[in-house]
Order: sequence, then structure tokens, then C-alpha cells
Amino acid sequence: MDIESVGVIGAGQMGNGIAHVMALAGYNVVLNDVNQSSLEMAIQRIQSNMARQVSRGKITQADMDAAIRRIQPSEKLAHVGATDLVIEAATERETVKQSIFDDLLPHLKPETILTSNTSSISITRLASRTDRPERFMGFHFMNPVPVMQLVELIRGIATDEQTFATCQQVVKRLGKTSASAEDFPAFIVNRILMPMINEAVYTLYEGVGSVKSIDESMKLGANHPMGPLELADFIGLDTCLAIMNVLHDGLADTKYRPCPLLTKYVEAGWLGRKTQRGFYDYRGETPVPTR
Repeated sequence: MDIESVGVIGAGQMGNGIAHVMALAGYNVVLNDVNQSSLEMAIQRIQSNMARQVSRGKITQADMDAAIRRIQPSEKLAHVGATDLVIEAATERETVKQSIFDDLLPHLKPETILTSNTSSISITRLASRTDRPERFMGFHFMNPVPVMQLVELIRGIATDEQTFATCQQVVKRLGKTSASAEDFPAFIVNRILMPMINEAVYTLYEGVGSVKSIDESMKLGANHPMGPLELADFIGLDTCLAIMNVLHDGLADTKYRPCPLLTKYVEAGWLGRKTQRGFYDYRGETPVPTR
């Protein structure tokens, strides 16, 4: 199946990044969100990020202008239904995703491929609630989408080979690399990454090290570009907690038990960069550890 148009549901950090790379690759994009202000902010963010790419010589001004014209913001799910490929990039809560798919299904073309950018939730379970489990799969981008080269492609138990092959071709057209992951909790990247972040939070919780010493140790001792607590703030502590809960519930292993301190930060609304406070306080000129 040839994909010419892509619908992206959710105009947040991941959604606007997905719209960005899809439009640059020549796809016509419908970017959907229930909030008009979120759509406006997303378009501004895309323009800003593309302008940065122009300034660095990654793309031309003509590339940017053409890509921006390909993006159609819309508050109506019906507009998304007319596309060839739909990528749901809403919040990492299964009930929210299921509700979106329930509302979207009446508007879809019979041949449309339906995907989710979920970082941890069962693709098979999400697909089973739709009318096209054979044309449903996980399409998991890494954050920030315009920079990161990997896309995890996750087949549910019913996903057919044509759907998988079509999504592989889309990833190739984006200039990215796909990794095929089986449909088990958190797939590959987050199955490995999130327990490391959770262990860093335990290290802080138990007083083994401070925020600064933990992050510096991993950057200088393991050559990581970001410390695990800084990375958690970048991802969003609510997302980290949600993925740990999926791992803990899905695999029933105590090694995936979310650290109580991570839960406490989320309860406080200290979710990281997006709320200006997490393991660091971002309200000043430079981030300051909160613990």
C-alpha cells in the first residue's frame, strides 16, 4: 500500500515531532488535537525547529516552506479518518487511547492503517478494540523525533505482513532506522531504559547519591550524554511512572516496582521540564537540583 497522507492524533511533544518529520518527508499531514491552543503551539514549535534545521544547513528554506504547507491542523477527528496512515500520539494512558480509537473508527477508510506511538502499552490489546487488528501496529518514535534515528515497529498478534512492510517503508522514507520489537511490556528501548531510570531514583531515594552526583556519575562514568534523572525530567516523570507500572503489572516481577519517590514527584505535579520542576528546578537561568 502506498502511503501519501498521515494523520497524527495529539499535538504535544511527540505529536508535533512526528508531524514535523512526516511533512519534511513529503507526506500530507493532518495534525489533530482537541485543544486549538495546543495546535497553534505545535505549529509554532514545528516552525521553530525547522528554522533551526535551516540555520544549521540540514534543510533548505524551500524544504521548510513546502513542509509547513503540507501540515493541516484540525480539531476534528473526521479529518484524520481520510488519511492513509494514522499515528495516535496522545497521553500514555490506555483508557484515553481506547476512547480516541472508538471515536475515530467510524471515520476511517477501510484500507487505512492504524498505529499507536505508545511506549509501553500492549499493541494486541489496543488492536482488539478496533475493527482492523490486522492493520494495526505500534509505531514508536524516540524523543525528540526530528533528531532521534530509531523507530520501534511492534506487531500485535494479528498484524499482517503487508501492514508491517508498509510501515517499514514509511520509516525508510523518513531517513530513520526501524527496529522490530515483539509485543511485550515496554518493547525494547523502554524495557531497558526505564528500569535504569527507576534505579537511579532509588539511588537518590536511599541517599546513596544526590541528583548532581548520580547524573555526573553516569555521564562521566558510563559516557551517557544525559544523566538518568535529567533524562527522566526530559521524558516526563508521569510517563516514566506509567511505563514502570506497565512493566510491573505486565511482568509481575518486583524488580520493576516503581520507586516511591518517583510516585511522590508525580503526585506533587513535579513532572520535569514540562512543568518546570522535577528532579531539577527549571524556573531560573540554570537548572537547580530539587534534592
